[in-house]
Amino acid sequence: MSSSAAVTAAHKKIVVIMGPTGCGKSKLSVDLATRFFPQSEIINSDKIQVYRGLDITTNKIPFPERKNVPHHLLGEFESSESHPEFTLTDFRSSASSTISQIFTRRKTPLIVGGSNSFIYALLAKRFNPELDVFTQSQKSCFCKELRYKCCFIWIDVSTPVLNRYLIKRVDDMLESGMYEELAEYFSDPGSDSVSQSGLKKAIGVPEFEKYFKKNIGYEEAVRQIKENTCQLAKRQMWKIRRLRDEAGWELQRVDATAAVMAAMGGKKVAENWEEEVLEPSVKIVKRFLME
Repeated sequence: MSSSAAVTAAHKKIVVIMGPTGCGKSKLSVDLATRFFPQSEIINSDKIQVYRGLDITTNKIPFPERKNVPHHLLGEFESSESHPEFTLTDFRSSASSTISQIFTRRKTPLIVGGSNSFIYALLAKRFNPELDVFTQSQKSCFCKELRYKCCFIWIDVSTPVLNRYLIKRVDDMLESGMYEELAEYFSDPGSDSVSQSGLKKAIGVPEFEKYFKKNIGYEEAVRQIKENTCQLAKRQMWKIRRLRDEAGWELQRVDATAAVMAAMGGKKVAENWEEEVLEPSVKIVKRFLME
């Protein structure tokens, strides 16, 4: 297929990168967009990272690591008293509009984030904001028809390895200024306002709020953050499996366990990432765009 034909074939297709927190979704999306698919733009689908502020605590990808790739719905939503939270309906509307704009530029949207409820709300052809499909036991609650032609990449990591990595990541975030960021946040009298109700759901905020109110000690706050982060990853994986098994989404699984282990050990980090995660993902996306 010629390059011009490939562009036409890729038109109005989207790539969705899913997986638990800490698996490398953001890095993969930037690598794909900068090294292999330059006609791509990234749309964040993390329901906490849509909010402006607390960039370290919410673990937003730093600007230098975005490598000039356009990122949408990342730290863009400013909460207010009248609109305190960015809802599923908000995301479906905003992300759909952004996808349409990216299509007009003849580029490929990369949907990237760990909030599977947001991803489902965006992609399901029929969506009821009053129904949380993930709390329902019947398979029939899921809409199996999609609004777009999608390529789903599921970055998977074994639970023991991922939990070790997430615990280490919390320590790294604290070393990078998470505590100071939260101390400044709670020094603002407006941190208790209704307008901050969305951002206050970020892991780290309620735990350190108890610390700053002298209800628990520092070590206990950190322990709770680590435990809650691991529990988040567990819930995310459960939702991904339901989307695969009950909604019938055809997820292309990429095992990043070896790459995460290498990142923790500091040995052959780049080589493991390239071989175990990036190269398989590139093959999946190329095949999808050429179909």
